[in-house]
Amino acid sequence: MLLVVAYSRTARTSLRNVHRSHEESVVRRFGRVALFEFTELGAFLALRLRAKHPGDVGVERVEPFNEFETVPESVREAARAYESRERESLPYTAFADEYDHPTPDAMADREL
Repeated sequence: MLLVVAYSRTARTSLRNVHRSHEESVVRRFGRVALFEFTELGAFLALRLRAKHPGDVGVERVEPFNEFETVPESVREAARAYESRERESLPYTAFADEYDHPTPDAMADREL
């Protein structure tokens, strides 16, 4: 997919107009941000916006997040366990120490 970000008011207006006239190529729109299909038409529309609003439109290629390929099982299990905890007010740091899950500091130092 292509992530398109409109930084100015006029670029946001153009993004909205592209979305309205090419709904099939826009996967999702969030105000000033849109995800375009990774097709030639999606690229054309994104590049057209960038050509019309130089400096006011950013375009990045993004990939769907597949937690099973990218995230270690220990982190996925920690997320599930923490959201199922009995005491909702228990901070994750204390939870991780108590139940032997990865600490926030350890996770922050490891890239996916």
